[in-house]
Amino acid sequence: MMIDFLQFLYLIISLVVVLSVHEASHALVAYYLGDPTAKLKGRLTLNPLAHLDLVGSLLFLITQRIGWGKPVPVNPANFKKPMRDSALTALAGPVSNFILSFALAFPLKYLWDYMPASLILLIWMIFDVSIVLGIFNMIPIPPLDGSKIIGLIIPRRYADVYERFLEKGVKYFVVIILIDVFILQDLIGFSFFRFLMEFFYERVRLILLLGT
Repeated sequence: MMIDFLQFLYLIISLVVVLSVHEASHALVAYYLGDPTAKLKGRLTLNPLAHLDLVGSLLFLITQRIGWGKPVPVNPANFKKPMRDSALTALAGPVSNFILSFALAFPLKYLWDYMPASLILLIWMIFDVSIVLGIFNMIPIPPLDGSKIIGLIIPRRYADVYERFLEKGVKYFVVIILIDVFILQDLIGFSFFRFLMEFFYERVRLILLLGT
């Protein structure tokens, strides 16, 4: 029971750390590219209180399956190249997650014998959660970062179609997630998103560990 509570506590800590790094990275890149919106709203910080969404956090605590953080406000009108810079701002989130995991791979590989077991468990948890969040946000469906990242390769003649995709894709994503997580997984024991996440997670994890 104590181990389960400790793991749950470390999971919460990991999510707070990873989400804070993820969202702050969005704000930092947006500010660097000319949009001060997030900075003016206090989002250019690692303070988790600035990034946690009350409803999303409570839902995760209740279900332990689905939740979300507070989206970083971005005004593309402040960018020199709105589509490109919006994509780069979105890309900053997942990239920051992979960088964080890569950095944590060093103590996990080389300082293992010098750290207490509880600290090792926490670092492993942050390492894994950061990879999972990074991969999940690379899925090219609104409102995930991946949907904006593909703006880097969308031809200008399809810009209007792409904008409509960003506007209308959110509702379909919500339906897909609810069906996948709460119906398919419970009824037949298969989740497409879980399969997709596990496939990429194992490979990204191996690359990060071997890279150190």
